[in-house]
Amino acid sequence: MISTLYFFALLSSAMAWGHVGLWKERSARNETEDGSGDRCACDAFLPGSTFPLRDLVVVEQTAVEIYHKLELELGKLENYETKLTEYSEKIIKLTVEVEKIEKNPDAYNEADKDEIKVKIKQVEALAKELQLSIRSSTTIFRSLRVQVTAMEETLTRLEKTYDKNVVLATRREYIKVQMQLEECERRHQELFNPNIGSCAHTGIIKVGKPVVSHLNAHLNAGYKFGGWGRDSKPVPDRESMYWYSGYTSSSIVDIRFYTNYNSLILRNHFQHHNLHSGWYGTGNNFIIRDNTLYYQINSPFGLAKLNFTTMRYESRVIAKASTRFSYANSPNQNFDFAADETGLWVTYATAESSGRMVIAKINEPSFGVEEEWQTSVFKPGVNNAFMVCGVLYAVRTVDIQTDEIFYKYDTRTRQESYISVPFVRFQEKYSNLDYNPTDQKLYMYNDGYYVNYHLWFNHTTKATVAPPYRRT
Repeated sequence: MISTLYFFALLSSAMAWGHVGLWKERSARNETEDGSGDRCACDAFLPGSTFPLRDLVVVEQTAVEIYHKLELELGKLENYETKLTEYSEKIIKLTVEVEKIEKNPDAYNEADKDEIKVKIKQVEALAKELQLSIRSSTTIFRSLRVQVTAMEETLTRLEKTYDKNVVLATRREYIKVQMQLEECERRHQELFNPNIGSCAHTGIIKVGKPVVSHLNAHLNAGYKFGGWGRDSKPVPDRESMYWYSGYTSSSIVDIRFYTNYNSLILRNHFQHHNLHSGWYGTGNNFIIRDNTLYYQINSPFGLAKLNFTTMRYESRVIAKASTRFSYANSPNQNFDFAADETGLWVTYATAESSGRMVIAKINEPSFGVEEEWQTSVFKPGVNNAFMVCGVLYAVRTVDIQTDEIFYKYDTRTRQESYISVPFVRFQEKYSNLDYNPTDQKLYMYNDGYYVNYHLWFNHTTKATVAPPYRRT
């Protein structure tokens, strides 16, 4: 028989960790061991193991340390911005002085030329110093990303095994750190990635690990259909804006806008538009471009756009496009909108093409098709596709954890090829995968979660910067 003191000690322990519900009365009547006497009996279902408080404390301490490091790195980034501005001004002035000397060398003596040489060497030294600082920050961000990932794994393990409410406070600290790290990485990339917006490469060579931001704004894993991301051609003052739309089916019923990444994570939207009667869409390969939603409609079957600045709605029908062919894992994805460095695109399949994907270039002002390209890839065998620098990339499943970019079609050269660029999925299925040229990332809506991937390109002097798209 359990002693009274020990019994209440166990009960107190269970209550402290939220396990009061694990205690239940065996009988509503008194009974003895032989069934006729006077004894109250209870069954006690105690946790199988002690809550690992040490793990939670370590995560909290790590969160504090990382947050302080990120505060320091943000300060460095601000300093980098100032230095970049100063160095740019010095380089411009030096360029002007050198041009003057080249045009009229006889007007300058050797002392003048030596002075210019000294200034050039000074700027070179400053540039090297800044380059070393940038590399140092990059190394720190990679290290912190590893720590943050480990924190996420620990918290997820604790939430699966123990009461989520116990872990909630630490989870908030983790989210705070994650947002700060994302902000640092974003600013670092925007400052020091000269290739953003450039097509001076020969294609994708690597996809980064999945960066999982959060469960959707509805906090509902049942919202498996939808999309999220950034505006591919943001209007002024909305460069940092994010958007999200999700639902339990492939219908598009509303959309939310967030001023920045922090607001997205905190689910604090500044605009919420319901696509009321007449504006409903379907499929999940919609995008936001120039503060305009481009998406698929079924009545009539075709393309639609809704400008959120003017609230003007337009639709177009592509007669050859078929409702029979969708992506492998998602229904009703007959039209797939995409945006890249060269403009706006849409892909679909036709009965005439026997289900093979067709690429179409969209004229944004007129919302008409400018030109089409026929590919040889069968759409129902593809999970999703996206455009980068006028090149279509198609994705398929490799195994339960891996997808791969397996096919590309270059609209400039009309050449297609099979490639293999694997990447890891966070969850089993995804309904939306789009490239954004403003940060060169892939945005995936993965079974209700916001996920993104960094892309690496094969930069080469043989490739040229893609000019604005021109019909040929």
